[in-house]
Amino acid sequence: MFLNQRFSIDYMDVHQLQILRELGDLGSVKAVASAMFVTPSAVSQQLALLQRNIAVPLTRKEGRNLVLTEAGEVLAAAGASVISSLAAARAAIGDFQESSSAPVTVAGFHSVGQVLFAPLLGKLAAPGFPCPQFFDEDVAQQDFPALTARYDLVLAHRMDHTPAWPSDKVLVTALAHEPLDIALPANHRLASRTTLRPADVANERWVVSREGFSPADVLGSISAVSGTAPKIIHRINDYATVTALVAAGDVIGIVPRYTAGAAVGPDVVLRELEGIANRRRIDLLARPESMHRRSVQLVAAAMAEAMSELTGEP
Repeated sequence: MFLNQRFSIDYMDVHQLQILRELGDLGSVKAVASAMFVTPSAVSQQLALLQRNIAVPLTRKEGRNLVLTEAGEVLAAAGASVISSLAAARAAIGDFQESSSAPVTVAGFHSVGQVLFAPLLGKLAAPGFPCPQFFDEDVAQQDFPALTARYDLVLAHRMDHTPAWPSDKVLVTALAHEPLDIALPANHRLASRTTLRPADVANERWVVSREGFSPADVLGSISAVSGTAPKIIHRINDYATVTALVAAGDVIGIVPRYTAGAAVGPDVVLRELEGIANRRRIDLLARPESMHRRSVQLVAAAMAEAMSELTGEP
């Protein structure tokens, strides 16, 4: 008869289904309470909450005991299937979380990818280690945190004086504190100096990144300190192109010391810049839940090691 009844299960709780199932197996509220380490009144309360959303009786009195009706037995059997499926899902999630070889997606801006991705593969080549999947994402500084919605790990950079990453949304692992140097043609009049100040380069012609990227920030600081508007000839984000233009002798540029090293040929020299804040932080960003995975932890550790070897800093 109850099969023709319509009832709502929208608000059923898995815990309530578990209690119903145990009542069917154990035969009394007292036995259920003992098995689940709760009070009999707590069991009765949960059964009452479950019954409130079901249009047909789930239990009936049989002497001093509360037993399942036919509808209760059907729902208890269905609940057992739900509980089993949830247990399997938890086990699968547990295996995924603990797996050391589960895939890991890594996004990095262009220059860091050129110097870090290949060494990272070498460090993770042993059996049982994850094989990372790399993606290049060259975005403005403020856009890096949003990339953690698409990738497990995100290599990001920001200047010291810019806003910190949103710690309520991402976990931050510091990897490097990289200076940005002045790139000069090897035969430039300033190439003989070991260090330069903003006044030395204020009137030069520049190749620099687009706004929102580190080199443009440094040039903005040079302009502010020297009181001279910069003469920007080229807006280029790729450091290989930047150094090629510098080598041609028409402009000077700003490049990161560690991550642009492969792009600096023999016709270009790098000189340290003094007198302004010219360091950027290279950080690893991830959502908190991503860092619970064993494979992500292994990639993050290998990445920190590879960066340390690149920079010579611990």
